[in-house]
Amino acid sequence: MNKNLSVEAVSTAKAPAPIGPYSQGVVAGGLLFVSGQIPLHPETGLFVEGGIAEHTSQCMKNIAAIAKAAGTDLGRAVKLTIFLLDMKDFPVVNDVYAGFFEGPPPARAVVQVAGLPKNATIEIEAVIAM
Repeated sequence: MNKNLSVEAVSTAKAPAPIGPYSQGVVAGGLLFVSGQIPLHPETGLFVEGGIAEHTSQCMKNIAAIAKAAGTDLGRAVKLTIFLLDMKDFPVVNDVYAGFFEGPPPARAVVQVAGLPKNATIEIEAVIAM
């Protein structure tokens, strides 16, 4: 175990404030680990209006803002995990998600869950290279 590994928290007002005891993101070992983002608007702290398409887009925008604050971007994403309340939303989520990547998309998993914070319909976490 490398006890000299630098670990640095990342924070930005351009993404929602954490709703619990965690950082928006953490940089360690040349990677940015972005905490799960639900579709909260950073200024209001409320869910964005609309359905799963708008919610997916807001989650991705939040991740992009945290990546930018860390000095990287979505184009360097390595792995994302998407948590959905309803797998029926999968096709719409795929369409919106694809629009955030120009080159080959990162590795990804999509999992249906029984519940998410604040009764969100979607949550997305990411690992992004620095």
